[in-house]
Amino acid sequence: MNTAVITGAAQGLGLVTARLMAGAGYHVVLTDIQPVDAAVAAIKGEGFSASGLSGDVSSEAFVEELAAMVARENGGANVLVNNAGISMIGPAEETTLDQWQRMMAINLQGPFLLCRAFGKQMLSKCTGSIVNVASVAGIGGVIHRAAYNTSKHGLVGLTRTLAAEWGGRGVRVNAVCPGWIKTEMDAKDMGSGAYTDDDIVNRVPMARFAKPEDVAAAILFLARDGGFVNGVALPVDGGWSGDNSWDSLRIKTRS
Repeated sequence: MNTAVITGAAQGLGLVTARLMAGAGYHVVLTDIQPVDAAVAAIKGEGFSASGLSGDVSSEAFVEELAAMVARENGGANVLVNNAGISMIGPAEETTLDQWQRMMAINLQGPFLLCRAFGKQMLSKCTGSIVNVASVAGIGGVIHRAAYNTSKHGLVGLTRTLAAEWGGRGVRVNAVCPGWIKTEMDAKDMGSGAYTDDDIVNRVPMARFAKPEDVAAAILFLARDGGFVNGVALPVDGGWSGDNSWDSLRIKTRS
């Protein structure tokens, strides 16, 4: 049985992705800084194969422990989904160094450590797929998100570099770039008063938020079926990144 490691899997997109991949026949390994026991038990209760380990993905020691566990118990990973991440909203001039460094540690350093550890396992077998969860903020600019945007641009850069470096050795590396998803992270950000539902819905050509299932399906495609897809940053944003219209024009054209 192939094994998929999914980070940030205690809730939201990570948990939805773990469930989808388990249903597609993978043994899924869930990890999160929060406890993952309940999520693992739920997936097992649905008749699928799962295990987990809680820890901080920005910690080199934890990542090496996780990789050793997967090697020992599952013979290594076939798929890695780097989903764990945090957000922060605020003016660039008010962003502290501690906030900046925490953002880079979790959103960029963590994926690098995980790619390095599990990439070694994949390279040893000349096969594997890594999917990094970036953002539309990784392919464009969004106001009041200097640290977050930079971390996600860096993740896209890491994706493209590893795809170039490892593709000829059998390991594909791609990214998904979601738009706004209705998850716990969105609820927290919206609770700060930074934006409303209408701000997002009016901006998206498909006139809705993404669902976690929309993004999870793209992750599964890149992980399993995208055999010659390598080094892409795939927008899963309802057309957000491709639409340069102004809001009143976009809204007027809707039926």
